[in-house]
This record gives sequence, structure tokens and C-alpha cells, in this order.
Amino acid sequence: MDESAAFLAALEDLHGALEANIERARAMQNRIGLLRDAHAQGQPLREMVSLEEQPLIVRMLSESARVLDECGSRVRRLEARALYEEGLTMDEIAQLFGVTRQRVSALLRGGDAARD
Repeated sequence: MDESAAFLAALEDLHGALEANIERARAMQNRIGLLRDAHAQGQPLREMVSLEEQPLIVRMLSESARVLDECGSRVRRLEARALYEEGLTMDEIAQLFGVTRQRVSALLRGGDAARD
């Protein structure tokens, strides 16, 4: 698969991740409403959280962030490679991405999976 095709596949994965995050966000919004109602009725936080349906809001929030970080890293890496394959320089890619040339170099080499 060439770099452009890999980038487009990564975008499709990102699209799916965003859809899942939209569903998680709606679930979190519903939970927030329930917690507000419980608080308005005088229920202590320790009881509200212990009675909250699993997964807790904090877990859903962490999952949303993790998925976006993973997909975002892959998209950045593959987009940089596709642009470089099409003839853009590292400096041009750096300017487009708003990062340093050294960061683009790391993306092109494979980059640090935790910080792409």
C-alpha cells in the first residue's frame, strides 16, 4: 500500500474513532445529568459515584482520549509520509503541521508512538 492509501485508511479509522467518541460523549452527558439530579436531591458524592453505572465517566473520558491519541498519531505519521512521498520538504511539512523540522523527521522515521 502506498503512503497516500495508508493515510486514507488511517483517516477512515479516525472517522470510526470519532463516531465512537460521539457515542461516549452522549453517554457522559447523560450521566452528568443523572449526577446533577442526584446532587440536587442532596446525595453525597461518594454515594453518587459508587452507584454510578459502569464504566464511570472518568473511564469513558480516558478511553476517548486514548483512542484519539492513538488514531491522531497514526494520521500525523502517515500524512507526513504521504506528503513527503509527494515531494514536500520536511520544512514545508513542519510549517503545515505547526511543528519543528526535527518533529517531522521523527514522524518520517516512525516517530515515538506515544508522541506522534
